[in-house]
Amino acid sequence: MTSELRVEEGAFGVQVRPDGAAVEQTLLYLHGDPRLAGTPQDALPTARELARTTGYAVLCARYRPRFPQALDDVYAAWEHCRAQGGAVAVAGRRLGGALAAGLLLRLRDEGATQPTCAVLTSPLLDFTLDAPSLLLNAAADRAVDAESLPVRAAAYAGNTSRTHPLLSPLHGNLHGLPPVQLHAAGTEVLLDDALSFATRAAHSGVAVDLRIYQDASAQEVRQVGAMTEFLRSWCRSGRFSPSGV
Repeated sequence: MTSELRVEEGAFGVQVRPDGAAVEQTLLYLHGDPRLAGTPQDALPTARELARTTGYAVLCARYRPRFPQALDDVYAAWEHCRAQGGAVAVAGRRLGGALAAGLLLRLRDEGATQPTCAVLTSPLLDFTLDAPSLLLNAAADRAVDAESLPVRAAAYAGNTSRTHPLLSPLHGNLHGLPPVQLHAAGTEVLLDDALSFATRAAHSGVAVDLRIYQDASAQEVRQVGAMTEFLRSWCRSGRFSPSGV
């Protein structure tokens, strides 16, 4: 672990780097707040923790608040990370989780190099918004306003079909994806998105690590440690190959 960090603004977002040490791995981190909005700076507390615990450079990517432009921006940030050399993993929270999973599908379909692994935190993976947890956990989830979510989701999706796999990765073919870790609280409205994606990915032969916490407080305490262990494990094992080589 490292304690000294350097924060730099760049063309693709804000990057947090361990100071004074060679960095061989990069984490592309995609922010996402409860309003499906936000900025890269919102992700800085998590980015700092992850850079400190993993020793990786963490790029908090900047992206536009509309689809498909948001995914295009994330793709460009991914290419930037790849150009820096070394292993690259991807992680995303809420809308950032949708973009992280969408990036995996796009890279897979293009036959391009994929991340070593991916971490999806409280991800929004189905823009049809049909999951039972959206209703059942609406009163318990104080972070996300379930009533305004359809309006915000519609503004983000625009004219794109709600079942388009790059918008709603839960509706995509999940074969050939790198190892995925998912985090969710049992009391949150997006719980079913994480559960359904984990089930479908596992059935598709993807290595899945699913972490469900009692509530948001328990998730906040334990999540970064679990992410760190997962990221370091797969980055040490080498670049992901869908052939298993």
